[in-house]
Amino acid sequence: MMHELKHIMSAYSDAVQHGKSCVLATVVALEGSSYRRPGVRMLILEDGEMIGAVSGGCVEKEVYRQADSVFQNGIPKVMTYDGRYRLGCEGILYILLEPFQVPQQTLEQFWNWVALRIPISVQSYFQRAHGTNSNFGSYIAVENKQYTFRKAFPLEATPPEVYEQHLPPCFRLVLIGAEHDTVQLVALATGVGWEVTVVTEAREEKHEKDFPGVTHFITNDSDTPEVHVDTETAVVLMTHSFVKDLKYLIALKNKYPAYLGLLGPSRRREKLFNELLEREPELEEEFLSQIHGPAGLDVGAETPQEIAVSILAEILATTRGKTVIPLREKLGTIHAR
Repeated sequence: MMHELKHIMSAYSDAVQHGKSCVLATVVALEGSSYRRPGVRMLILEDGEMIGAVSGGCVEKEVYRQADSVFQNGIPKVMTYDGRYRLGCEGILYILLEPFQVPQQTLEQFWNWVALRIPISVQSYFQRAHGTNSNFGSYIAVENKQYTFRKAFPLEATPPEVYEQHLPPCFRLVLIGAEHDTVQLVALATGVGWEVTVVTEAREEKHEKDFPGVTHFITNDSDTPEVHVDTETAVVLMTHSFVKDLKYLIALKNKYPAYLGLLGPSRRREKLFNELLEREPELEEEFLSQIHGPAGLDVGAETPQEIAVSILAEILATTRGKTVIPLREKLGTIHAR
């Protein structure tokens, strides 16, 4: 996912400043089942530090051991890890290990893509067998341009297989309101790698430091606020104010985020909808039907922390098109193929 690649890029920049060499490990293929799917990455530093993970923790030591030759000779390799005899996952992992020497131009471009919310693709060339090959390696593709992960990677080479991963912009959560429950939702959402924007008003006397982990903090004093959303954005109205929620619903009337949630009981929602329709009689029914109010899944949540879990779970289920059931009742594999 994009947030994991962001974490790796940040760690790489820090490693370069300290003169440390790096190897990138990417799961490029899987036969059977595993804790993580192809596309997951881990950055390995020459001093043994590892950023990210390619499994639940059982494979990483072997990956570090296998990476030693890449540190020594600079030649990429594919390693296999057969979990059928050592793990409960019963799958065979194919992991590409390559020198990670990102050109400065690529680094700068990457952070520009992140800021502009531009989707990217990562393409990794490999062969589904244990072995080394100087033609193995990965690059980023954006708008028909290629940017290598290592300075000497020959892009014209075509090993037998290529794994391509499409990475949309980081999922963004916009929280409108600045009460205690917002703090809890910020903490939970940033913990799963989302970018979080908190929107508040000056008279609430809240500050960015009140929301540890927040990506953007916006103070709005307009009666007609502008809320920027795209298909990778969820919005939750949690101002605890009928007037404020109504103002933001009007601002969002022509927007269709990935998820739109409304805090508060059903009777408050209906009152808001009635007032909204009085003011906006031409409002499309589709807009109202997309609103999740009360926001969250019925998991018996009581505390602000539990309510945050409930809302986050509903956002995940909604954006991934899932009907919520216990995993023990699901037929087939846990992860989508």
